[in-house]
Amino acid sequence: MDGDTPTRRVCGLMPRVIRALLLLVAWLECEFFDSNVLKAQSQPLSNNSLPFDDRPLFGSAFEADLMSAGEFSHELSPFLGENQVESVAVSTFSSAPPAEWQWKFLPQGFLYHTYWASTAEPRLSTRAISDVGGHNSLDSQIGARIGLVRFGDADAEEGFQFDLLGGANLRQNIDTYDWDMTGTDYRYDIPLTYRRGRHAWKFGFYHVSSHMGDEFLKYNPAISRIDYYRDAIYLGYSYYATPELRLYGEIDYALRSDFAEPLHFQFGFDWGPVSPTGVRGAPFVAANVHLREELDFSGNVSLQAGWAWKGEGTMAGTLRTGLHFYNGGSPQYSFYRENEQQIGWGLWYDF
Repeated sequence: MDGDTPTRRVCGLMPRVIRALLLLVAWLECEFFDSNVLKAQSQPLSNNSLPFDDRPLFGSAFEADLMSAGEFSHELSPFLGENQVESVAVSTFSSAPPAEWQWKFLPQGFLYHTYWASTAEPRLSTRAISDVGGHNSLDSQIGARIGLVRFGDADAEEGFQFDLLGGANLRQNIDTYDWDMTGTDYRYDIPLTYRRGRHAWKFGFYHVSSHMGDEFLKYNPAISRIDYYRDAIYLGYSYYATPELRLYGEIDYALRSDFAEPLHFQFGFDWGPVSPTGVRGAPFVAANVHLREELDFSGNVSLQAGWAWKGEGTMAGTLRTGLHFYNGGSPQYSFYRENEQQIGWGLWYDF
């Protein structure tokens, strides 16, 4: 994809868009989460408490290199008041003593959460979308995730954990009478995850294969089916600037593939509730940029914003609904060379 494309223009604007979103996040952080966090600080740690302290990244054998709460609050001071800066610093870290690590089979909860605005990872979701060509689709994901074994804190998100997740990403053409199936991508992941304090890592393997729908091929006989698939290893890193704000980046490399090229990169942020919200809920904002070598690293951009609810207990996921915007190569890999610009409304449940 040579020259100036819509995706390249959007990617060029991303630094300014992300900066504006982070400023909005900082303001909403104080408006919506501050009172809940300060209340939590006055209570004993529960099963939902995050291990957000200044301990070393890999234990006491290494010196702690984490940014202090004072430094982080100083960065926010140009656009937050003094009281808000102090409360952000309080909400960022706790001084809980380290818990004894132990082995746990089928642990509760996860250490490395799915990226909210990603369209590739398995989850439960559906999005009603319309593209610039006037085509209307329903994109849905049917997925599940389980923790197999953990060595770490059984009551908090800390330690090493081995997970298994998988699902299907399907598209229906809702402009047709029977809502014909356009295509389906199937994916499973086997990640080893690690979290301590603000830092979280994952390393693993995934397989994804894409299949055009039978109805689509029936009514479009001139289009040839392609066998797009990837068997890839990946390394991801997340940094929690505050408990509610995660910044992340990931690289994956295909060991075997067809139509796909070896390298993919993605990065972005999630901001939203991490403690139980009740019926009231709280706002969320998420952004994801996914760069793919087969598209000359022009990839796609996904933005989401709306309202979210966090349940109680370590197994509780996050239910979200809101506006969805997407621009770039199709998330249906059978059509990966087709540029799509989508706008719509989504409902997501994230692990």
